[in-house]
Amino acid sequence: MNQKILHTPEGVRDIYGDECERKQALEQRLHKVLSSYGYRDIETPTFEYFDVFGSDVGTIPSKDLYKFFDREGHTLVLRPDFTPSIARAASRYYPDEGRPVRLCYMGPTFVNHQEHRGRLKENTEIGAELIGESAYDADAEIIAMGTSMLLESGLKDFQISIGHAGFYESLVGQAGIDGDTEEKLRLLIHNHNSFGVRQLLSGNSIDPKISGILTQLTSMTGDMSMLEKAYELTEGLKAREPVRRLMQILELLKIYGLDKHVSFDFGMLSAYMYYTGVIFRGYTYGTGDAVIKGGRYDTLLGHFGRNAPSAGFVVVLSNLLNALQRQRIVAPPEDELVTITYTPSEREDAHRRAAALRAEGRRVEMVLNAT
Repeated sequence: MNQKILHTPEGVRDIYGDECERKQALEQRLHKVLSSYGYRDIETPTFEYFDVFGSDVGTIPSKDLYKFFDREGHTLVLRPDFTPSIARAASRYYPDEGRPVRLCYMGPTFVNHQEHRGRLKENTEIGAELIGESAYDADAEIIAMGTSMLLESGLKDFQISIGHAGFYESLVGQAGIDGDTEEKLRLLIHNHNSFGVRQLLSGNSIDPKISGILTQLTSMTGDMSMLEKAYELTEGLKAREPVRRLMQILELLKIYGLDKHVSFDFGMLSAYMYYTGVIFRGYTYGTGDAVIKGGRYDTLLGHFGRNAPSAGFVVVLSNLLNALQRQRIVAPPEDELVTITYTPSEREDAHRRAAALRAEGRRVEMVLNAT
């Protein structure tokens, strides 16, 4: 027998035993939080037409997609990201009815990372989308709900880092930076290369005030004081409006009682280009990647025929489970397994006992002791 078939491909893994039970229990607890906020379940296909995740949509690069063909020759893609799928479905099944639509979901996503570096290529995600609401109340609700889910998981030491896609975009747009330079600038900021940013901008004739802010982006992180600093720096600039929005969101998060978990990062740039407003990620120790990520996308549904402001997020279950395990946060089982051991002469009585316990909702396994 070819022993290779006994192993999973690179980037995917089996989940079984206690780990699988912990994962399923966590999924149920997180889903209860979503339901408590009035979100209703939706299921979309694991694979979609390529155009749902095309470059004009603004999701991950085509080279990182798992692509294949159907019998008619159409290019299909394994879902790398839930949000475009939900946007497509919402545009079709939820026409504008004058009130927001709250949808939640759970399932696998697939990203064919060019460099593996220990990252999984298949991840289970659970998330939500709030469609049809432009007010900052929606941004705060999404962040508060995600924060509540992390607390429900058992995490205590974590931080929700919040930025705004419009802050960077407005600075670049007002400065008149060309496309090629903007791509280089984005990469330098993403890599926290402040020296490289300074060198790049020194050769461009842009407003010194904007250039100074862009140079500081890699270090513009912190608490409420950073918001106040950004507000002062952007006097007379379009970038002040995103700062004002973040201030409004913070005030609502205080009402939720969750502001202590929040910090701000004006250098935060998302790989998902469809984000237009607030963006955020949640971090904790025990995992190098974000356990939660999301933001506002006000133009995405327009690709599928319906213009509607929207915001959403996902919790990456594998990252969260890794963090919980490494922090030794193990939730007690919701229903302990009862084991009934019986001999052949005790078979009838054992089955009656098992049936009675199962009728009470207990989990029962039966073990025959034939010796």
